[in-house]
Amino acid sequence: MDVIIAGAGPTGLTLAIDLARRGLGVRVIDKASEYFAGSRGDGLQPRTLEIFEDLGVLGAVLRQGRPVPVIRVHLDGKYVMDRRMAEHLEPTPDVPYPNAWVLGQSQTEGILRDRLAELGTRVELNTALVDFDQDADGVTARLSTGETVRASYLVGADGGRSTVRKVLGVPFEGVTDETIRMLLGDVAADGLDHAWGYWFARADAPMVGVGLSPLPSTPGLFQFNAPLGEDEDEASLEILQGKLDALGAGVRLTRLAWSTVWRPNIRLAGRFRVGRVFLAGDAAHAHPPTGGQGLNTGVQDAYNLGWKLADGSPELLDGYETERRATAERVLRISSELMRKHREGAEDAHERGENTRQLDVTYRTTEGRIVAGDRAPDAPVTDADGRTIRLFDLFRGPHATHLTFGAPAPDAPHAYAVLRPGESAPGPYVIDTHGHAHTAYDASAGTSVVIRPDGYIGRRTCPTGPVRNAPV
Repeated sequence: MDVIIAGAGPTGLTLAIDLARRGLGVRVIDKASEYFAGSRGDGLQPRTLEIFEDLGVLGAVLRQGRPVPVIRVHLDGKYVMDRRMAEHLEPTPDVPYPNAWVLGQSQTEGILRDRLAELGTRVELNTALVDFDQDADGVTARLSTGETVRASYLVGADGGRSTVRKVLGVPFEGVTDETIRMLLGDVAADGLDHAWGYWFARADAPMVGVGLSPLPSTPGLFQFNAPLGEDEDEASLEILQGKLDALGAGVRLTRLAWSTVWRPNIRLAGRFRVGRVFLAGDAAHAHPPTGGQGLNTGVQDAYNLGWKLADGSPELLDGYETERRATAERVLRISSELMRKHREGAEDAHERGENTRQLDVTYRTTEGRIVAGDRAPDAPVTDADGRTIRLFDLFRGPHATHLTFGAPAPDAPHAYAVLRPGESAPGPYVIDTHGHAHTAYDASAGTSVVIRPDGYIGRRTCPTGPVRNAPV
């Protein structure tokens, strides 16, 4: 066995898909007796959509999901305005999916499980990781089923209360703010148009209220968020109904499908790797829900780690913690700042900017317009048969890609010359018909770019000489 993954949430499933498509032996275990059923992390950021396209699940995600809805604001029971969380952006040549997408977490997990099953691997429920130890050659894991399993690597994607992290003795540094509690969950509501989101509050306190956001592919169900009073310990239909009635909402709730009590939990693991054992997702970092960053950051952890585990080189494995822990720190700052705005009742607390889309995540170690460590942009090009394709089509799959602008590509798999109209070169090539690829990569004749399997620039060499490289 190559890799054992503890935890079958979005992080563990993403990693399992990436490993399975590379032909690695992988087991995904989860202590739960049944699959999670609820919306929880329902916001998918643009970078996550790009990853899902590469993994072969984007079509299903787009079919089952929907754009972020416009919110209809009601104060004292009266409609006053429409509000957007973010400006709707049109696709550009380098960013095909510029807007967030909404899909309940349980539906996202179902799509990922189906894809994993297509690759020959299924999640093992009722199977908890009890303990493990490791040596120079691998990890020995003991499971709740009584089985002892040997693997080359173990990945803890087992949530904020991670058994893997605890066995490793890695501290989970940060705070849990017990002064704030929120109810989150899914409810059915009569009389609300499922095309819109809703905000109900008092006119004298417009930033404190109850939110209802429609859940796609689940007619009548809305994800709700509401403040929890000091004397309220759990969610119930009666408590939620009472909160809406107190705001004059005029909405009748009929069913509570899922709920949880949330407290601001802001934590970061002291290490993301100890020997042959790795932490990813909520096991490595806990975020407030503000900004919709937690699930998406976990998916990126997995996408960063998969190709490195498959390669196995010490430099790449070391690079996982270096790259992803710094990213998690940044994302925690973004989520925490948004949480502060909510606490203080800032008028722009609901707004989401470019820093939440995760397209600007970078592992760069040098400056420049586009350098090694940056996300590799997309661009439309024409292939040798005259068809319009995208650079992302060339990148798709578990391989690195080599682009050489205005010159022949090296004789290697997945290497292409990127030519302007009228230019020619031997070997595989694409034509940058409208110049978007040259612009996106700030390329001139002779510029060479290696794109890592996770869609980041691993090496960029200019005609005047090489720049500093990120691990390839």
